[in-house]
Amino acid sequence: MPGNKKKVSNKFGLPPGTLIHIGEKKVEKPKITVIDYNESVFQEKEVESVEECLPYKDKPTTTWINIDGLHQVETIEKIGNYFNLHPLLLEDILNTNQRPKMEEYENYLFIVFKMLYLSEQGEGIIYEQISLILSENCVISFQEREGDVFNIIRERLRAGKGRTRKMGADYLTYSLIDATVDAYFTVLEKIGERIEETEDAVVRNPTMEIVHKIHNLKRELIYLRKSIWPLRDVINLLERSETPLVKESTELYFRDVYDHTFRAVDTLETYRDMVAGMLEIYISSVSNKMNEIMKVLTIIATIFIPLTFIAGVYGMNFKFMPEIQWHWGYFASLFLMAVVGITMIFYFKKKKWL
Repeated sequence: MPGNKKKVSNKFGLPPGTLIHIGEKKVEKPKITVIDYNESVFQEKEVESVEECLPYKDKPTTTWINIDGLHQVETIEKIGNYFNLHPLLLEDILNTNQRPKMEEYENYLFIVFKMLYLSEQGEGIIYEQISLILSENCVISFQEREGDVFNIIRERLRAGKGRTRKMGADYLTYSLIDATVDAYFTVLEKIGERIEETEDAVVRNPTMEIVHKIHNLKRELIYLRKSIWPLRDVINLLERSETPLVKESTELYFRDVYDHTFRAVDTLETYRDMVAGMLEIYISSVSNKMNEIMKVLTIIATIFIPLTFIAGVYGMNFKFMPEIQWHWGYFASLFLMAVVGITMIFYFKKKKWL
């Protein structure tokens, strides 16, 4: 599960707009890349400083500026000054505990959402906050670490395939959100496989280790819900917003990604119900297993009750017990015990208790 080395409590008492990075330092040095394009022109480069991004501010082409690494507050503050971003917006960028949301300013839109993808081993889930600034011809994205699910967008831009090079910054924003939502399904498929494996293990061999797995799944699904559910409202706002930054031709694409988000939420709710029912299955399985054990022990005890009675009678050692002096008395009592025991076993089988 994701955790932060720097806590939100570090900001208590500070004035609004104070820039403090709340989150884990995930890269040594922030990396800034710039992609500038239109239908006939494409340029991609990595810049060393924020100042090198300034020439792209008012260009008629579409520009995508991506910053990997948020821990250097000075870099974020410079970007805010150069692009006239509100201090409260910069504060939200640096706080990586934000809930997915959209805020509309005079000349730009601010969008926050969570990017989820599988680790290189394919077992763990990487959670990362993405902040987007959408202006007329520019998109600025802020990420916590290097590495994301946007490589497919970069490849399309480099190859000049699809609509991205022909459309504006609003379509690029849609493409980034759509790639993020598509990655949700990869994560949900992995979660679904783990749920199926755990469900089979619960029925086959319920142990305390399975209980820990169930609780881990519950915690993971809670965090996934917090990350995915609010994005549906964000996309709905983008689709219905009257801002001139989102063209009417792009609203249809946002409607499509809204449907994808709805499907992801629906899948997530199904998984939550399955995990919630899994604990009940575990309790039922343990109870059934205990009942089977108690049934076997009860049958064994029931069989030995008459045998113990016979052994107890002939163990009283009274002087005038007639069978005590009989030469075959010992073997006869053993034979009687065997007959009684076998008869009871057959009776239990007939009743289908065994």
